[in-house]
Amino acid sequence: MRLELDNLPSDVGLLHQLVRDMATLVETRDDEIERLQAIIKKLQRMQFGRRSERLDPDQLALGLEDLDADIARIEEHRPVIAGDADAVGRRAHRVPLPDHLEREEVVIDAQHEACPCCGGALHSMGESVSEMLDWVPAKLRVIRTTRPKYACRACGSLVQAPAPERVIAGGLATPALLTQVLVSKYCDHTPLYRQSRIFARHGVDLARSTLSGWVGGACWWLEALHDRLCADVFASDHLFADDTPVPVLDPGRGRTRTGRLWVYAREQRGWGGPAPPAAVYLFAPDRKAERPLAHLERFKGVLHVDGYAGFERLTAKGDIVLAACWAHTRRKFYDVHQQTGSPVAEEALRRIADLYAVEAKARGRSPEDRLAWRRSLSAPHLAAFKLWLEAQLAQIPRSSTLADAIRYALARWAGLNRFLDDGRIELDTNPVERAIRPVALGRKNHLFAGSDGGGHRWAVICSLIETAKLNKVEPYAWLSDVLTRMIDGHPANRIDELLPWNWALSQRADA
Repeated sequence: MRLELDNLPSDVGLLHQLVRDMATLVETRDDEIERLQAIIKKLQRMQFGRRSERLDPDQLALGLEDLDADIARIEEHRPVIAGDADAVGRRAHRVPLPDHLEREEVVIDAQHEACPCCGGALHSMGESVSEMLDWVPAKLRVIRTTRPKYACRACGSLVQAPAPERVIAGGLATPALLTQVLVSKYCDHTPLYRQSRIFARHGVDLARSTLSGWVGGACWWLEALHDRLCADVFASDHLFADDTPVPVLDPGRGRTRTGRLWVYAREQRGWGGPAPPAAVYLFAPDRKAERPLAHLERFKGVLHVDGYAGFERLTAKGDIVLAACWAHTRRKFYDVHQQTGSPVAEEALRRIADLYAVEAKARGRSPEDRLAWRRSLSAPHLAAFKLWLEAQLAQIPRSSTLADAIRYALARWAGLNRFLDDGRIELDTNPVERAIRPVALGRKNHLFAGSDGGGHRWAVICSLIETAKLNKVEPYAWLSDVLTRMIDGHPANRIDELLPWNWALSQRADA
């Protein structure tokens, strides 16, 4: 409802009734908005509640989407007074649409050649411009390639341009279509059977088995880039490591078995490091300690890890130093506090929070400044924390979950204190935990990998897509260009040019 202040009724009774109606409407809408916002806050709190009460993050997101839609509907029907400063302000704070988007100009001119009031001549005095975001639906098209043949009348020789290289030998898919399938599956987590149905709606029958073959063929081209990415990441001297389960179909037993995706992340933005962020995934059929030993055979430096005991074997040669994770340590005390309400666990959580408060102030500083800050503020705190933990351990039952949490911390105390030796070391493994999140989403939608080969392809594509995202490179544009360049004969000795951060630099230079 829009109220024009210049066209108010002159009748006092009608005017009073209009005001009363609007006041009632506003009050009702405001009450409903307040109720919905309270529900949203409650749902958000449930993210951090007890595990038994937590909502699945995806289900929570769906619930929030519906509630936000309800609020938007209410806002849309709120009465708007012409010239309302608040309404104008809300529109003014809208983020401008990106400049790189294509713009279609639509001019809506006045319908009068002369002044509709007095008939006088009209003259231009500016214009009002507004923008709306439009969507052009995706479409399939056929690229028809014709190669004329020529024959020599003298010798009978035939002359014809060579056929262009294809990503899939004899296949129908262009690099752009292959990239769409890869990004939909591994970035947007749309399984191939759903993509097959989407293509069917466009009138093209592409069986799931056909799409699977395309994925395998595209991965063959991309494996060299994945290998180069791994080499670049493992040449770093600070990495984060973790692993996550991946169900793998086991046809012989008629069920799935558990494989692993080992994840290694490089993140130096917290201290302004020179290396770009990256994440590499490597598939393995099990969680044996031999897997990270093989992956990190040439790695030398600091490795941020969780509590997995297999990582300890990496330190045998003295080339790798382990930095333990305060987030995993905190989780132990958090679980105890949620289960028992222990004041000791609560105090441990408070002391760990103090450590993170120092880190929040030090983030973004140089390694030297971070180290000085930590040694001044965090070191005395940690020394007191250890003494306090040892004193508490002596006073509680050895079989309690609280004792387990304390022993977990004390057993890793050297690794937990590693950040006091090097300003580049972080307090936790959160960068690699974030890299695992997309795998968890894919696992929900794909359900399982069809084979060890499928697990390997999952690792290859995830490595490339997640690294692109970390470097703010749009995965579709990058991978499509990479595949095109590869089939056009991009030199193997220049493959570094195709890494996301180098590709982005070249795109900016060409712009």
